[in-house]
Amino acid sequence: MNALQPWHIIILVLVVVLLFGAKRLPDAARSIGKSMKIFKAETKDMAGDKDKAAETEEVETKQLPQATTPAPAANAADKQVADLQRQLDELKKQQAATPAPAEQAQKNAS
Repeated sequence: MNALQPWHIIILVLVVVLLFGAKRLPDAARSIGKSMKIFKAETKDMAGDKDKAAETEEVETKQLPQATTPAPAANAADKQVADLQRQLDELKKQQAATPAPAEQAQKNAS
């Protein structure tokens, strides 16, 4: 008794036509169709990418050598980071030592 009957569908179609208008319905149906097509294509691509990623991970793990000591480039990068951090600290100290121009103007005005 609570099933969807044909006259329910007719009423729904009339309400949709009244809300959106007969001119906009075909455009809306086309855009929904295009969106569904794009969605299906993207889900297929994602499924294919997962399979390819799993295959390449297996190949990459077999080909990567086991590194036991850090590379010299890593030491050089650490040294650069330390130098940059030291320079940043020096600049912060200089900024804290010199008052801002607005503060100097207020001191001069008093």
